[in-house]
Amino acid sequence: MEIILKKDVNNLGDAHDTVTVKNGYGRNYLIPQGFALLATEPNKKMNAETLRQKVHKEAKTRTEAEKLLKSLDNITVKIGAKAGDTGKIYGSVNAIQIAEAVKEQFHVEIDRKKIHLNGESVKELGTYKATIRLYKEVQAVISFEVVAE
Repeated sequence: MEIILKKDVNNLGDAHDTVTVKNGYGRNYLIPQGFALLATEPNKKMNAETLRQKVHKEAKTRTEAEKLLKSLDNITVKIGAKAGDTGKIYGSVNAIQIAEAVKEQFHVEIDRKKIHLNGESVKELGTYKATIRLYKEVQAVISFEVVAE
């Protein structure tokens, strides 16, 4: 039996793959659970159109991410924090503060969940680096400077 997978199935294939399985497995498990469709001609055409649209959407998203990468290249963000006499700040700088500072200083909105501080805990004044994952393979590295207010 030939089927088109709607979702990723372990040891069988990824979503939108056309695979051949035994009749009972397809008819009694995969199709009723919503994991697959029968590979009829209309379903094959619909799957091909879905794949074409997915590729076009991913190309557009990647192009936008590369444009954003160029605008974030070689920037330094200044983040103000209250600090003691020894240079230690009260609290720490996190991804939320970096995202807000980038938006405020460079008018670029970045999701805070895409910012990674490279395993560092920022608790002192100084210059640090953060990685921003814009798309699957597109990453920007920005430097940010923590200054006393």
